[in-house]
Amino acid sequence: MKELEAAAKGLLLAAQNAGAETAEVVVSAGTSVSLQRRLGKIEEIERAENRDVSLRVFLGRSSASVSASRIEPGAFTRLAEQAVAMARVVPEDPYAEIPLAPKPADAGPLDLDDPFEPALELLILRAQAAEDEALAVKGITNSEGANASWSRARSLLATSHGFVGGYARSHHAISVTVLAGEGVNMQRDYDYSTALHAEDLDDPAALGREAARRTLARLNPSRPKTAKLPLVFDPRVAGSFLGHLSGAISGAAIARGTSFLKDTLGTRIFAPGITITDDPTRIRGRRSRPFDREGQPVSVRNFIEDGVLTSWILDTRSANQLGLKTTGNSGGLSNFYLHPGALTPTALMADIKEGVYITEMIGSGVNGLTGDYSRGATGFMIRNGVLAEPVAEFTIAGNLREMFATLTPANDLEFKRGTDAPTLRIDGMTLAGG
Repeated sequence: MKELEAAAKGLLLAAQNAGAETAEVVVSAGTSVSLQRRLGKIEEIERAENRDVSLRVFLGRSSASVSASRIEPGAFTRLAEQAVAMARVVPEDPYAEIPLAPKPADAGPLDLDDPFEPALELLILRAQAAEDEALAVKGITNSEGANASWSRARSLLATSHGFVGGYARSHHAISVTVLAGEGVNMQRDYDYSTALHAEDLDDPAALGREAARRTLARLNPSRPKTAKLPLVFDPRVAGSFLGHLSGAISGAAIARGTSFLKDTLGTRIFAPGITITDDPTRIRGRRSRPFDREGQPVSVRNFIEDGVLTSWILDTRSANQLGLKTTGNSGGLSNFYLHPGALTPTALMADIKEGVYITEMIGSGVNGLTGDYSRGATGFMIRNGVLAEPVAEFTIAGNLREMFATLTPANDLEFKRGTDAPTLRIDGMTLAGG
């Protein structure tokens, strides 16, 4: 980290000497290793090391950015001069600035960095256990392979206002994808695990068994009839609704007037009792951080509280444009999740005579201006409260405002993806099938 800090300060000095009024530098260095194993053979091993630097300079309200894929102090003067020259000719942005920032918080308590670097042999064993266990399940006919990976990255932000802060983050991952059936009747599915610390990874063999179970369950799907039905969304896809929400309440979208939620601040858009939180302080959280991309303090924030939208997602620029204060979300959200409800998934489906349980969605047919929603999907019929035959080749449609208002969560929230939701039920959506 001392090396990164020295490089950042050197580039800030070069920017000042080139005529920049204010400037910020982000310097990062990382190492990653990944391998792909398929049908018992290692198909690919890759190790990468990166060292990157980016510089943003301001002349009044005009700014420009440059970046380089190598940290070369001898090239800092040229980089800074290029950035300043660009800033001289671009239009002013009355809302952009490099904000003042307090002394950065210590990342240590967040426990984001696992000092353990797995040997290549261990990565091979993880992939082997996942794939072999899946292939051992009767009915599994082929494999798309298993992947095991590890990475560690260090990044540091420094500004001409005196802010200097950096931290490291590690990442371990395992995934496996297998197939069942033959020809046009072939089906595939997967399972995976990711964690900042190796000890938090799921058992690779268990991942293989779950991938096999999911794949076999999808064999011989039918096409459901067109109808309006209750839909239940598996946690693997339920988090996508938080992605649609975050896009709709981002400060940039609100400032442009391009969001279907632009007039809803302070109003109830979810049912009472629904809470959606961004928590950058979670210990070992996938996206936890001690400060945001601008060096601003971060804190736990309920963007939806008891169903009510409490705030836009703001960085300094969008906050200035809207006459508000940043929420510490430059660089995006951190650990964003919908709080669990009281019912188990089984209880959530118990009164559904006929519905569909969605396990996978295809495409991204969402209109950000109107909230109209339409996506391809696969899953299972729900009959008399229990899962029945697999279904595929159908489309689900609705409007996100109505979907948000009627959404009901189950109690099975798990923090696996960075954006997480429990099983969700939404009634009255249109299913277009056969």
